[in-house]
Amino acid sequence: MSSSHALYSEALVLLGGAVVAAPLFKRLGLGTVLGYMAAGIVIGPVSRLISGGEQILSVAELGVVLLLFLIGLELRPAHLWRMRKDIFALGSSQVLLSGTVLSLMAYYSGLLGWQGAVVAGFGLALSSTAFAMQILEDRNDLNTAYGQRAFAILLFQDLAIVPLLAMAAFLAPGHETSTSFSWQGFGLSVGAVAGLLLIGRYLLNPLFLVIGRTGAREAMIAAALFVVLGAATLMEVAGFSMAMGAFLAGVMLAESSYRHELEADIEPFRGILLGLFFMAVGLSFRINVVLENWLLILLAVPVIMIAKSAILYGLCRLAGSSKADSLGQAFLLSQGGEFGFVLFTTAAAAGIFDSSTTSLLIAIVTVTMALTPLASILPRYLVRDDAPEELDEDFQGAQGAEVFMIGFSRFGQIVAQILLSGGRSVTVIDQSADRIRQASRFGFRIYFGDGTRKDVLEAAGIAKAKIIAICTNKREVTDDIVELIQSEYPEARIYARSYDRVHTLSLRRQGVEYEVRETIESALLFGRKTLEGLGMDEIDAMAIADDVRKRDEARLQLQAVDGLAAGRELILSQPMQPEPLVKPRKEAAE
Repeated sequence: MSSSHALYSEALVLLGGAVVAAPLFKRLGLGTVLGYMAAGIVIGPVSRLISGGEQILSVAELGVVLLLFLIGLELRPAHLWRMRKDIFALGSSQVLLSGTVLSLMAYYSGLLGWQGAVVAGFGLALSSTAFAMQILEDRNDLNTAYGQRAFAILLFQDLAIVPLLAMAAFLAPGHETSTSFSWQGFGLSVGAVAGLLLIGRYLLNPLFLVIGRTGAREAMIAAALFVVLGAATLMEVAGFSMAMGAFLAGVMLAESSYRHELEADIEPFRGILLGLFFMAVGLSFRINVVLENWLLILLAVPVIMIAKSAILYGLCRLAGSSKADSLGQAFLLSQGGEFGFVLFTTAAAAGIFDSSTTSLLIAIVTVTMALTPLASILPRYLVRDDAPEELDEDFQGAQGAEVFMIGFSRFGQIVAQILLSGGRSVTVIDQSADRIRQASRFGFRIYFGDGTRKDVLEAAGIAKAKIIAICTNKREVTDDIVELIQSEYPEARIYARSYDRVHTLSLRRQGVEYEVRETIESALLFGRKTLEGLGMDEIDAMAIADDVRKRDEARLQLQAVDGLAAGRELILSQPMQPEPLVKPRKEAAE
């Protein structure tokens, strides 16, 4: 009874700390990650309300597992294949260069032998998937080019833990090589990955189909957790990380019809456990180790973070990232990672270095983690990159819509809402990453792409659309798109947003089926409501607005027939203040 009471008390303290710290740090602009970690430090090492952070950490690591599963759900295999260069070329370069540089620093510091320096260097080269991904998620940057490239590097680091653990065993004093054992381990790893892929392809969808037909929601949640933990355990047995297994399970279910339901079922568990993970890192923080080695940590932490950031910045620039994106990736991944804990503990058990060195390295990694939210803010103040942000052009699922819309600013958003409310399907392409992220949350079928490129239009399904709605907010862009569509798709029905009166006439001469000036209807409505505000009857005010609309259309038709110059003369000859259709009520009374 006492042990259960203590468990409830600890849970209450942790939840209370999360409730206070996370919103507070979020409000201060420091992010929830630092808030959870600060709460853990206060609860554990400072006030000693809870001890045994390592035990909580082992359970809370399931939060990282679930996080990787949800990320996998958002990445279809085809999209993952397109990331292969960033994963293997950029990721491997980062691990090798950072590991080598940090190993040399550790060796020439004189604190470690060459075996310990190699393990320490490559362990510190790894970054924290949990911290980096949570920061990206908090800032809605996960689907940006910068976020995707950072994720690719993290993904390779998760893969690299397997050979790094093998390296630690190889460097252990007095180790004996065993060719049969290494081949056995290699075969087990390959077999586990192949088995997981086969299960995902042939068993997972039928499993969820059967459970879904029963209507038992709790069974669906249990099945989702079973799949995630089962895949994670299988990969762990094969020598990979549990997070890697969960990620693969997510990728295999990315194209499943149950993807959104799985995401909704897993999300609450992921949020709670991931928050607990960050708090557990704080609980495990060893203040005594920091105090005993404060000078060494004070020197080592900035050196490690600067070295990793410099290497990451250079590699990302070589890979084509902008200055701002490269700095963002460099500072985001400059910390040590949770897999470093695993590697250092394994090395200590193998006798490569002693337990005090392990504690020191873990303390260094923990301090770098604590500084990550602050470091990730620095790029905003170091460089200003005005180049537009780009996303991957992925048009899977874009085909077959009745309306193909180009441009999704305020005008296009209202049009799309009306069409969707009328039960019509709409495919939208736009070049604003922010608009795409925001619109995707509300279920719009929106894709990143340049509407002035024929290959983009074809890939997004323009040939199958009944109407093409051009809702861009720049006259020149609209004209280019109209010209391109009319030359490549002469039978297309084009509805366009025009910039002003002159642009309207230009579009009519080009043969656009329908166009409307972006301000005409709102201005008519505004004028009508103003008349009503002055006391005019609603019907009379509407009649005046309709008459102005008809006069305007008549002038446009004459201008379209007689030419722009004659139209301008006609406008000048028209009275600027037409005879009122309805006399003011005061005048009528007289």
